[in-house]
Amino acid sequence: MSNVMESKQQLVDDIAAQLKESVSTIVVNYRGLTVSEITELRKNLRDAGVEFKVYKNTMTRRAAEKAELTELNELLTGPNAIAFSNEDVVAPAKVLYNFAKEHEALEIKAGVLEGKFTPAEDVNAIASLPSKDGLVSMLLSVLQAPVRNFAYAVKAVGEDKEEA
Repeated sequence: MSNVMESKQQLVDDIAAQLKESVSTIVVNYRGLTVSEITELRKNLRDAGVEFKVYKNTMTRRAAEKAELTELNELLTGPNAIAFSNEDVVAPAKVLYNFAKEHEALEIKAGVLEGKFTPAEDVNAIASLPSKDGLVSMLLSVLQAPVRNFAYAVKAVGEDKEEA
């Protein structure tokens, strides 16, 4: 009997460590997804470098308390899965958000982004933002626009003077 308790305690410790160490953790309800859809979702998440696990809710609640993320406890009802990312904050949110758009059965419940509890609406808002490279290119185009417009104006003035 003590071996069972030790293994459960070890599982709680492992989940708590994942909650603390990951830069992004998203809790989803996967009720209604078929096995093939879950397999597709796992593949998409794995390709993005995200770990996708299903744990018992009681174990996850204990781990959340241990990791001082008690806000998650009220959401841990029904069939839940957790996506952990240790590298990219936005990757799990983007993959899950895009998958949820195609499969209505997947519901994003909440997340923990950089150690802070984040409600589902905020996770969806973050997931709908362009990528970092997209944001950088948008910023660069905004910064270049005044210089480009000035160059066109100088060119137009120069052409008008040549014609005259």
